[in-house]
Amino acid sequence: MPKFCANLTMLWNELGFLDRFAAAAKAGFTGVEYLFPYEHDKDRLAAELKKHRLAQVLHNLPAGDWAKGERGIGCHPDRVKEFQAGVSKAIEYATALGCKQVNCLAGIRPRGTDPNDARETFIRNLQYAAPRLKDAGVKLLIEPVNTRDIPGFFLCYSKQALDIITAVGSDNLFLQFDLYHAQVMEGDLARTIETNLKLIPHMQLADNPGRNEPGTGEINYPFLFAHLDRLGYSGWVGCEYKPKTTTDAGLGWIRPYL
Repeated sequence: MPKFCANLTMLWNELGFLDRFAAAAKAGFTGVEYLFPYEHDKDRLAAELKKHRLAQVLHNLPAGDWAKGERGIGCHPDRVKEFQAGVSKAIEYATALGCKQVNCLAGIRPRGTDPNDARETFIRNLQYAAPRLKDAGVKLLIEPVNTRDIPGFFLCYSKQALDIITAVGSDNLFLQFDLYHAQVMEGDLARTIETNLKLIPHMQLADNPGRNEPGTGEINYPFLFAHLDRLGYSGWVGCEYKPKTTTDAGLGWIRPYL
């Protein structure tokens, strides 16, 4: 059975960020993920994890100015030095937090940038990051994101991500498979998972439409969870959804699995 971790960026957002660790543990989670740790002191975050006996499962590389709408800089030809500095910062935080997986957001392709140039930049950046993260004991992941929620996002299909993984040629580059994004862009979730399971160490979920909790939309999550169990998937599944009402009120779906 897969292990479920709480995404603290999305869940309990009525609470202050540092208070969400206690809420996740109280709800029965044993792991957490969130977009970025960098605005918080790493020792304070590590203390919260230890206090509540939580594993830090995943965070992202620095991704530019999120407040201004940037969603990653991995494919930005003019931001390579910034990307490289972000790799060092991510390693520093991941090491302090005991985090074994870091996701690289490709970003929105800059206006006027040729798609081939964006692809080559992304590949070179991943070739830079993958061995450095491996030396630190951290897996590097890339995540296709749907272009309805983030128009212009460069990496948006599983096949595109798998082709880039092949082009990078590293044994430390993997696919983060977000079931919600994949459902919007391509569907065929069960087959994609089964075909590429060895390259998928981490998944995320939300239902569609609405990006709310499982059971509110079209995705047959009981079937998919049983499918993951049959396949022997033992990685984490991040609960990265927008609660339809409150987080606690919407947790009924997960209680049988925790």
